[in-house]
Amino acid sequence: MNVTSLRIVRRFPRTGLGAVLLALLAPTIAGGFAAAQTPAPAYKIVKRIPIGGDGGWDYLAVDPGARRLYVSHATHVVVVDLARDTVMGDIANTPGVHGIAFDHALGRGFTSNGRDSTVTIFDLKDLHEIARVNVGGANPDAIGFDPFTKRIFTMNGRSSNASAINPATGKVLGFVELGGRPEEVASDGKGRLYINVEDKSEVAEVDPKALRVLRRWSIKPCEGPSGIAIDVAHKRLFSVCDKVMAISDLAAGKLLTTVTIGDGPDGAGFDPGRGLAFSSNGDGTLTVVRTNGAAGYAVQENATTQRGARTMTLDPGTHRIYTASAEFGPAPAPTPERPRPRPSMVPNTFVVLVLERTK
Repeated sequence: MNVTSLRIVRRFPRTGLGAVLLALLAPTIAGGFAAAQTPAPAYKIVKRIPIGGDGGWDYLAVDPGARRLYVSHATHVVVVDLARDTVMGDIANTPGVHGIAFDHALGRGFTSNGRDSTVTIFDLKDLHEIARVNVGGANPDAIGFDPFTKRIFTMNGRSSNASAINPATGKVLGFVELGGRPEEVASDGKGRLYINVEDKSEVAEVDPKALRVLRRWSIKPCEGPSGIAIDVAHKRLFSVCDKVMAISDLAAGKLLTTVTIGDGPDGAGFDPGRGLAFSSNGDGTLTVVRTNGAAGYAVQENATTQRGARTMTLDPGTHRIYTASAEFGPAPAPTPERPRPRPSMVPNTFVVLVLERTK
């Protein structure tokens, strides 16, 4: 019920005919308010997939066609069979692994190994290692496949550049100099990459063929952006920072608006089938943002996950969201060398959380 109809009803007196009309219309009015105030279906944890073991983690990646989930875990990648929600394989010897990418045409997967600045190329069928490539930069973090150029790109945090790799030969084809520390990358599949430059609080638009920055723009008050997601149809980009999601207009190359999200995010996602953007936050929440295409943006909810669940991936077919965390003990006492020490992870508590929207 709109505001105009409410005002018309209130013009009737509360006696005689007015009272009768109000009595007749009351259920409609109440129903209108009820419909307007009914919350959207909530995202909830529907399953926990135990992974166990020790060591930290970073990104997760879904391979929808193979029904597999790849989970980075310190020095290896755990592979989960999503048909059974159980661990079915492992990619070993990926020291300091951050991210996972796929080239399905070649049947190959790729991991970014931050500790030794390499990429592991592996077979998507049996997971065996095919080759190991030195990226030529330092500390590759996020990794992505660009379908336009059919190249793999690593975001090299310590050398402030991105490496372009031929996925068939493993040859490094060149670098994109970013002038700052790159975090995650998103491709529009049409000849443009978008990269969060963390220490500049900027987005860099990159030509993945020419390997050069075309434009860059500030997304402040989003400071230190990490996770990134793209809405290709509406030319929108979602970058996440502490308590802020920055939404960029890709056609104009500028910040469009911001919305308030949870604290400590490191991952973002976009579900084109539902028109929702997501931020996975270290404070134990998943912020769900309603996009309404190009019309407007608003937080739909902050779903409960688990403290430390900072990264995420989304299966566009099932609309399921996957994130990961563990249980932690108390933080050690501060020292001059470590003034803000992190709490230690409780062994064998590492787990993948599966979230769905309730019906």
